[in-house]
Amino acid sequence: MSQAPQIVGHTPATLASFMQNLRDLPRSISISGITAGFIIALISYTGPILIILQAAEATNFTPEQTASWVWAIVIGNGVGSILLSLLYRQPLITPHNTAGSALLVTSLTQFPLSDAIGAYIITALAVVLLGLSGWFGRAMRAIPQSVVSAVLAGVLLRFGLGIFNAIDDAPLNPLMIGAMVAAFFLLKRAKFRAPTLGAMLIGTVIAGTTGQMQLGAVDLTLTLPVFTAPTFSPDAILALSLPLFALALSSQYAPGEAVLRANHYDPPINSILTITGLMSVVLAFFGGHGTCLGALTAAIVVSPDAQPDPTKRYASAVASGVWHVGLGLMGAAVVSLFAAFPAVFISTIAGLSLSGIIANALAGAMADPNGRDAAIVAFLCTAGDFSLLGIGAPFWGLVAGFAVHLLMTAYRRPVEA
Repeated sequence: MSQAPQIVGHTPATLASFMQNLRDLPRSISISGITAGFIIALISYTGPILIILQAAEATNFTPEQTASWVWAIVIGNGVGSILLSLLYRQPLITPHNTAGSALLVTSLTQFPLSDAIGAYIITALAVVLLGLSGWFGRAMRAIPQSVVSAVLAGVLLRFGLGIFNAIDDAPLNPLMIGAMVAAFFLLKRAKFRAPTLGAMLIGTVIAGTTGQMQLGAVDLTLTLPVFTAPTFSPDAILALSLPLFALALSSQYAPGEAVLRANHYDPPINSILTITGLMSVVLAFFGGHGTCLGALTAAIVVSPDAQPDPTKRYASAVASGVWHVGLGLMGAAVVSLFAAFPAVFISTIAGLSLSGIIANALAGAMADPNGRDAAIVAFLCTAGDFSLLGIGAPFWGLVAGFAVHLLMTAYRRPVEA
């Protein structure tokens, strides 16, 4: 009988623990961890950041306001990831509220920027209060692990499918996908610590030699934040704060904790809510609409491909934070550089990076015979990728899975494997 994996706890939030984790960092970091951190930055700049640029264009932001918004969310990601990972010695990624970005594409046009800043501050303060109350952590701990793993698998499924969905979109896509997938698994079989790095190099060579790289003018100037004084409009608070708060919890914090729990970490979720909420208050003055716990990108740094030793994977999250801080200072240049890569390159890298964690999540979801009914409902519901009442599928996957778990296990004898 196999032994259950050991739960990796967090270190106390003290200066002594922070300094000890910092001293251990050189022994914990690896090439694969640095590569994983760069892949997270690559995914951020070629996907979620583009939504920000779309929202800024729809709202007629000035170039300075747009650059400040990008600066706030990228620097917030970097500083938050470094701070929390070193503080708790866990791989904690703190991206911006990605689902909230999509909301702002249409909603932000209705209000002046100062009203939006005020709404961002109210949202952040609500997150802080939730963290201090402890309610979110208690609610999440009541959900069975099989349901949590199933939701994680459902969240990540579209990234795995993304490897092959684009295979017939362009004549050269089969070559790009086939070469990158082959390089990844050949290197993995050879026990190379950073197989995604090899896949990236192969993909870059193919993109460059086949004319798929679209390098244009790169702006090398530093990105500077722009301070905006808030105003507090009841209409903006109702239209922006409430949905941003709900989206942050349902699409970031809940699946983010699920990622960590499914990989045998015990994250201090209430402290994470409090710290990221306080950071969001500060960054709101510069255009940031919310720093949250990572879900999709976090799955990359909790994978054994990033670092075999789970007690050292925090270093991969720190590496991601360093990448974000460095790239955030050159936001305009990085956006134009990453936009040069073909879409198939990004989707393939993302899928390969998450393939191992998808497999582990599916295995964890189906491991307990008594929890399979609840797990499959949670998986299918989450993979449906819908929105109901303005709340995304991961939240409803947790709700549906938990409901089926209660229905199928109440007053019933356990089924033997």
